[in-house]
Amino acid sequence: MDSQDETPFHFVSPLKKSLALSKLAGTQVLMKLENVQPVGSFKIRGIGHFCQKLAKEGCKKFVCSSGGNAGLAAAYACSKLGLPATIVVPECTPKKIICKLQDLGAEVVVTGKVWDDADAYARCLTDAPGSVYVSPFNHPLLWEGHSSLIFELKASLGNQKPGAFVVAVGGGGLLAGLVEGIIKVGWSDVPILAMETLGADCLNAALQAGKSVTLPDITSIAKCLGAKTVCDRALECARKYKVISLTVDDRDALQAVERFLEDELMLVEVSCGAALAAVYSGHIQRLQKEGKLEPLAGPLIMIVCGGSLISMSELQNFKSQLGMV
Repeated sequence: MDSQDETPFHFVSPLKKSLALSKLAGTQVLMKLENVQPVGSFKIRGIGHFCQKLAKEGCKKFVCSSGGNAGLAAAYACSKLGLPATIVVPECTPKKIICKLQDLGAEVVVTGKVWDDADAYARCLTDAPGSVYVSPFNHPLLWEGHSSLIFELKASLGNQKPGAFVVAVGGGGLLAGLVEGIIKVGWSDVPILAMETLGADCLNAALQAGKSVTLPDITSIAKCLGAKTVCDRALECARKYKVISLTVDDRDALQAVERFLEDELMLVEVSCGAALAAVYSGHIQRLQKEGKLEPLAGPLIMIVCGGSLISMSELQNFKSQLGMV
């Protein structure tokens, strides 16, 4: 690989103040806009880093299991590297995502009810020499790639320390990456609000049980986004650092998506809505009143993780499913 191949596939995402969220939260809210990354989500940070490292070591083909966003990141990275990619997605994956994956040159295999089923099949496909399995969230190189988000925030904020972070949790890769970053920049005392939708709340369930657990099914409307089991590193981070685990129902997450669209003119998927609901549904304010979150000395950093599994028609479909129309 030449020096050009060392250039990351993600770019420095904007950090923007939200007047609407700041007013609601009663404190300055800064949005880290990962929804404007090349494939619409933060996933390109970790997966792009992973693919670049493994390609340099001689990997000739990547196989990624995905609900959509991780697959798009892997397909994009492989198109940049000139290497083949096979993306295994569950049956609930929208057709437009399958088309996007194919447009990026990836082979797409559709199998299984939820991501966990697709993942089991993807692992079977990596027996061929030179093929490497790409986890959507569970690998140290992914976390290292995601930690770049914190270094960007450090560069933007300078000597100012964040008051708290808000992040959505699926399998836990982004949470693990954020913690890796905050340790390196000396922010490990900053609280992280880890947001999940009920029915896809594998981290919260594990913390409640005091051990890793596997959800019986993904019952949230964000089925393609959910993992039944959170990665061990994310659970370890949640226990060791100042992580506050919160759940919201699908209606709260969906209402947050709609309000964010009105306030910021950006459409994000339901998993991202779970993070936004921390403010829109008053959880930040409630935690402070209850003394579970101290008054913030610095800005509240909202990680707008984005996601491509949303459209206006999908939004209306979700509203119909939940009786919100």
